[in-house]
Amino acid sequence: MFKPVIKNKNRKIRHRRMRFYIKGTPERPRLNVFRSNKQIYAQIIDDTNSVTLAQASSLGLENGANIEGAKSVGKLVAEKAVKKGIKKVVFDRGGYLYHGRVKALADAARAAGLEF
Repeated sequence: MFKPVIKNKNRKIRHRRMRFYIKGTPERPRLNVFRSNKQIYAQIIDDTNSVTLAQASSLGLENGANIEGAKSVGKLVAEKAVKKGIKKVVFDRGGYLYHGRVKALADAARAAGLEF
């Protein structure tokens, strides 16, 4: 019998596999991306202390989950991080392909001052 492909389950498997290698430290925290059908979220996380240092989402924005919304979320999270003195991060794409909204968020964060 045909089994349907469950995309989110496969994404979670990829993310778990990536998290073995990607760790956020106080010197170089992790920029995590989560996207849903309607919103996109970004957090900067210090995994050694289990603390979220900065976060931004498209919840209050009129753009929502399109590419323009992702660009504004990337810019917001980068500005918050630079205010706290964070310049270098490790990019965690959350198992998503580096394409579309994830790429737009990353490019906007780089343009706003983050290095990864």
